[in-house]
Amino acid sequence: MSAREKILQQIKLNKPAETQLPARISFESHYENTEIKFTETLAAVYTEVIVVASYDELRKKAFEMYADVVNRATTIPALADWSDFSLNISDPHDLEMIEVAILEAEFGVAENGAIWISDNHLPHRALPFITQNLAFVIPRNKIVNNMHDAYKILADTTGWGCFISGPSKTADIEQSLVIGAHGARSLVVFLLEEE
Repeated sequence: MSAREKILQQIKLNKPAETQLPARISFESHYENTEIKFTETLAAVYTEVIVVASYDELRKKAFEMYADVVNRATTIPALADWSDFSLNISDPHDLEMIEVAILEAEFGVAENGAIWISDNHLPHRALPFITQNLAFVIPRNKIVNNMHDAYKILADTTGWGCFISGPSKTADIEQSLVIGAHGARSLVVFLLEEE
């Protein structure tokens, strides 16, 4: 038997005992206030969080914030008169003209500021990535602690969806941070009191 074969044989014989995996793996974040943590995390990635009490207040805020903007799109019926760009199109390339889109999102994650969007509320998957400026509306009571909690919500989810956190960013170019290099240049999150 060669030295190599001897070493390999010794390795085969020296097997550690099997370890049972835990039945359930869970990580608790224990944030005192998930909304404050969510807001702080998003602020760190250049995102403003605004609490609105109702769809009416959201509408007023949208008109105030984007008064001079043309090509406004939304998936929220309460903002229909605010929107001047119809999403009733067949070719997603037509979305390239949108300056601001206010979209309904399902929930947010406090630990990393991620926001879950899906095709439940999105007529065109390209919309959040092609608009110049992006805003999400999330129910105020739909902020979870961490990604483990998020994936529990998504356990039975089918279809397309993704997490977005902050506007588009890259630091690949000369190691300088560039906002909006390949996606939305800004992100605003509206936390809505009423559902």
